[in-house]
Amino acid sequence: MRIPAWTEDELVLAGALVIKNGWRELRTHSPEVQELSELLRSLPLHEAEERALPGFRSPDSVSRKTSDFSTNHRLYRGKGTRCGKPTLLMIQAFTEREAEMLQAAEAIEEAIATGELHLIPPQPDEVDDAGTSAIEGRLLARRALARERDPKLRALKIKHVRRQGGPLQCEICAFDFARTYGELGDGYIEVHHVTPLYVSGARETRLDDLACLCANCHRMCHRNRPGESWRTPAALRELIRKSPQTAAH
Repeated sequence: MRIPAWTEDELVLAGALVIKNGWRELRTHSPEVQELSELLRSLPLHEAEERALPGFRSPDSVSRKTSDFSTNHRLYRGKGTRCGKPTLLMIQAFTEREAEMLQAAEAIEEAIATGELHLIPPQPDEVDDAGTSAIEGRLLARRALARERDPKLRALKIKHVRRQGGPLQCEICAFDFARTYGELGDGYIEVHHVTPLYVSGARETRLDDLACLCANCHRMCHRNRPGESWRTPAALRELIRKSPQTAAH
């Protein structure tokens, strides 16, 4: 059995360590490297057999990953270490939106510290059909999806929308299940986190954090592309507005 490749979550945490060190690599015996090694070995991302492998996320491997980040940054003048595309995409993410990525790292650390992420089972769609998870990490997507699928929270959101007098329809494309499917579709809608959890943090989900979406728009909000996270409803509306198919009509 081989040591598994680094996931987005692990890369987020390693990248944050390098950022805080001024884009410089950290050595094996650094307290920060030792601490991150212990944290990575505890993440609920890999099978127990994989985590038990000698060298799995050892201080040496963590130090090497910080070298990948440091030497492949655009400001580094020497020769960069060899690393995979996921690491290069993460370097780009930290370079282009450093504050947000640091927030993502903090959110992962907070959720692990509370023990919450060890209790949430893997969720459908936390990894897309190509095996890719959001650039901020699979664990934050898992927590968001679990909250979106909370039947009590969904029922409260629907009740809130109806109390406001608005139609129960998709906030992006205005699809109305009841209008299309009649009684079968009455009262049906899906909910989506408007703000990624790395921004909203570990606080309890509020109704204003959720948007009512049809199944298609919901899937498109969560669909990942290399180096890109799931979308807010506003971002997806803008994509629809700019699409050639929409412009043709």
